[in-house]
Amino acid sequence: MGKKHVIKKSEEEMIKEGEAVEKAIQKDAKLTRTPTGKEGRVYIFSSYNNTILSLTDSVGNVFSSKSAGKLGFKGTKKSTPFAASKVAEAIGQVAEKMGIKKLHIVVKGVGSGRESALRSIANQGFEVASIKDTTPIPHNGCKPRKPRRL
Repeated sequence: MGKKHVIKKSEEEMIKEGEAVEKAIQKDAKLTRTPTGKEGRVYIFSSYNNTILSLTDSVGNVFSSKSAGKLGFKGTKKSTPFAASKVAEAIGQVAEKMGIKKLHIVVKGVGSGRESALRSIANQGFEVASIKDTTPIPHNGCKPRKPRRL
């Protein structure tokens, strides 16, 4: 089997991301203050093909968004729990830089990465205020087609 390949960022890309985080920190008025510090939301979308995490403030303004494909995983490796945990670690680092301490987590989707992403965020030392599952569930839906007659 081949080696696992994760793309490492160059110094220029790290500087650009750091500047984006600094700009987000300057929008301090949009972040809610709580007695323990700032709080935000993490949206986890896990499908059969990929896992996408978005870090927002309590209003819904997106600060950062990461996916398994963005981190360098390709093909079927994007939908693995390992890739989801790596994405969650990357989002956790951004949240740490911004000084966010308390997180509300919203999970959506049926993929295999949702549990591992959730555990990875919880293990990074953030205070998890709530976990909400917003996966859409069909309730019988549309009327099926008539049977074909020959």
